[in-house]
Amino acid sequence: MTAISSTPQWKTLEADAAGLARASMRELFEGGADRFARYSIDAAGLFLDYSKNKLTDEVVEHLLALAVTADVEGRRKAMFAGEAINTTENRAVLHVALRAGATGAYSIAGEDVSVAVRAELNKMKGFCARVHQGAFKGYSGRALDTVVNIGIGGSDLGPQMATTALQPFWIGGRRTFFVSNVDGQHLADALDACDPERTLFIIASKTFTTQETMTNATSARAWFLKNGGGESDIAKHFIALSTNAEAVAGFGIDRDNMFQFWDWVGGRYSLWSAIGLSIALQVGFESFEKLLAGARRMDEHFKTAPLAENMPVMLALTGVWNRNFIGAAAHAILPYDQHLARLPAYLQQADMESNGKRIGADGSVVAHATGPVLFGEPGTNGQHAFYQLLHQGTDIVSADFIAPAISQHELGDHHQILLSNFLAQTEALMRGKTEAEVRDELRGEGKTDAEIDALSPHKVFPGDRPTNSILMERLDPETLGSLIALYEHKVFVEGVIWGINSFDQWGVELGKVLARKILPEIAAAGEAKPQAKAHDASTNGLIDRINAMRGKGG
Repeated sequence: MTAISSTPQWKTLEADAAGLARASMRELFEGGADRFARYSIDAAGLFLDYSKNKLTDEVVEHLLALAVTADVEGRRKAMFAGEAINTTENRAVLHVALRAGATGAYSIAGEDVSVAVRAELNKMKGFCARVHQGAFKGYSGRALDTVVNIGIGGSDLGPQMATTALQPFWIGGRRTFFVSNVDGQHLADALDACDPERTLFIIASKTFTTQETMTNATSARAWFLKNGGGESDIAKHFIALSTNAEAVAGFGIDRDNMFQFWDWVGGRYSLWSAIGLSIALQVGFESFEKLLAGARRMDEHFKTAPLAENMPVMLALTGVWNRNFIGAAAHAILPYDQHLARLPAYLQQADMESNGKRIGADGSVVAHATGPVLFGEPGTNGQHAFYQLLHQGTDIVSADFIAPAISQHELGDHHQILLSNFLAQTEALMRGKTEAEVRDELRGEGKTDAEIDALSPHKVFPGDRPTNSILMERLDPETLGSLIALYEHKVFVEGVIWGINSFDQWGVELGKVLARKILPEIAAAGEAKPQAKAHDASTNGLIDRINAMRGKGG
C-alpha cells in the first residue's frame, strides 16, 4: 500500500505550500473579491466559511485530488454500507444508523439493524414518559426529578456536552449530574446535592466492568442503601446502559430497565444511542428526536454532496492542509456560546482518540503527521487566556470559531458584543498588523521615535493564522445534532486521508493494565506497605512517597 505522503498529489501540495510561503492571506483576499462565496458552504442548518485559510483555487483542486487518491468516497460508501471498516476489531462503524429515523435502513452482514435501533428508541421514549409523568416512582412513592449519570469517556462526555448545550430546553424542575472521575470527590459532590428518594442513577458501561464507572456505581449504591433505600429498592432507582444482562441483574437492576447499544457503536459516537438517555430525561424525548434529526440532515448531506460542496469533506481537507502542509500541530475549538462550554472537551475525545495514531490501517508506521492537539474554551474567556499564543506565538495554531447568530437569551447588547468579538478575532488572526501599521498608530498617539522603535516589535501581529467560521441561526437541538455530526464525519475523512483506523483506541489500554498492577501496592489510609520494587526507580519512589503520606494521614 502506497503511503499517502508518497503520492504525486501529496508532493504537489507540498509544492503549493512552498509557493505560498511568501504570500499573505491579506493579498489573497485583495486578489479575490468572491473569495468568501467560493470558500463557503451552507448545509443542514449550518454555514461554514473556510476562506480565512491560506488556500487558492489550485490548492483546493489539489486537496480534492488527494481525497480522490485516498478513496474518501469509497470509504464513505463502505461506512454507510455497514462494512467492517474498523479493521483491528473487525467491526462496522454505523452510528449513522442510530439517527436513521422512522424509514431509514442500515444493514450489517444482511441484517437490518435499524429495526433494533427503533425498538430501543421506543423503549427509551416510553421510559422517559413514565419518569416525566411521575409514573416511575422511587421507593417512598415520590417522583424522580434528579438524574446522576455515571459513566466515563463517551458515556460521559457526549451526553454531558449535549445536556449542557441544550440548557434552554431543560424540563423545569429537573436536574442532571454527570460523574466520571474515579476520584471520590466527583461522586461525593454530586451526592451532596441529591435526595435519595428522588434520584435516578444511570450506570453507563457496555461491559458493566469499566473500573472507574463500576467503582462509582458501587459507591453510589452504598450511599443509597445507607440513606434510606433497601436492596429491593435498587431496581426503582438504578438503571443500566449495557449489554451485560447478567452483571446488571447481579447489581440489583431490573433487566427491563437495561437499555442496550451495540458493538458497532463506538463510545465517542454513542450519544445518539441509549447513552443519550440522560439527555432525553433532561430535555424531553421530543427534543432528543430533534437532535437525531439534525444529525440525520448532516448525514444525508455528507453522503450525497459532491466533495467540493461537502461541508465535512472541506472542513477535513482544510484540517489536513493546515496540519500537514502549513505546520499547525494544534487546533483550537472556540465556541462563542457559553452553552457549548463542553464542546472542546467532547471534540478532544472525538478527534484525538480517533486520529491520534502513528500506525496506519495497514500496520505500518505512518510517514506524516496525523491528528493535531485539540483544546479550546468558550469566547470571550479564551481571549483573556490563550489567544496571545494564537496571535503572536511561535507556532501556528488553526482554529474553528463557532457561533449562533441569535442567542437563546438576548440580554441587552450582550450577544452583539459577543458576535463582534467572534468576527474581530478571525479577522485579526488572518490580517495581523504590519510594522508600518504599528508605527503609524504609535505616531498618531504622539509617541517619540525612540518610543516607537522600542514598542513596535511587540505590537506587530504576523497574521496568516488559519481559521474556519461555523454559523447557525440558533443553537437548538437540531443545529446541535448537525454540528456534532459535522465533526464526526470530518474526523472520519481526515482518518481516511491519513490512512489510519479512526475507530479503535488501543492507546488507552496500557495505562489501565499498569494501574491494575499498581493498585495493590497503594496503601489504605493509615496502613503501612512494604517498599515498592516492581517498577522503575521513579515509579517505585513515588509509590513509597505516596504510601508514607497516606500512612501519616490515617
